[in-house]
Amino acid sequence: MEQGFPGQHTTTTTVTASTTTVQPNIRFDPSYVRTIPGMLKVAQVVLNLLGFICITVSQFSRESRSGWFNTVAMGGFWFTGILLALYLFHVVEKFFKIPWLKIEFIFCTIWTIFYLIAAALVADYAKHSEAFGVAAFFGFCAMVAYGYDAWLKFNAAKSGALAQGERQVSKQVSTVTSPAY
Repeated sequence: MEQGFPGQHTTTTTVTASTTTVQPNIRFDPSYVRTIPGMLKVAQVVLNLLGFICITVSQFSRESRSGWFNTVAMGGFWFTGILLALYLFHVVEKFFKIPWLKIEFIFCTIWTIFYLIAAALVADYAKHSEAFGVAAFFGFCAMVAYGYDAWLKFNAAKSGALAQGERQVSKQVSTVTSPAY
């Protein structure tokens, strides 16, 4: 045997296969609202609406901070409400090639920051109006909901999950060891 050569040779082959299972038909499925992402979307829609109502009925609703808060609240209300409808009717599953999780992660991250600013601005004005104090509470709750949702979307996107539907990843590892001659 020559020096420097191993007594045996090992070859390892790894084959990774993923199977994506989606149902491309559009159908209503109310069970989505019983999932954590579904409950978060419902909570976000409700918090957006409640914060908007509090600012709108306030006597200081024409202040610039009111306008910013209501812009954030209505932007979140419509985007999250439309996404909720897309999930309820499995439109997200039909168009599974769109990077839904990344889109939602970016949106939720931005809305977390927007709500931090908006809620802080109206909380500062709470001494003038109780409605601003209540709106600030709903705003901070929405900030937490969007922040948690962003964290969930980040982890799901990082793991390669689908927004709706199933992806199964299987690994097959084979090792071949040949003896020295």
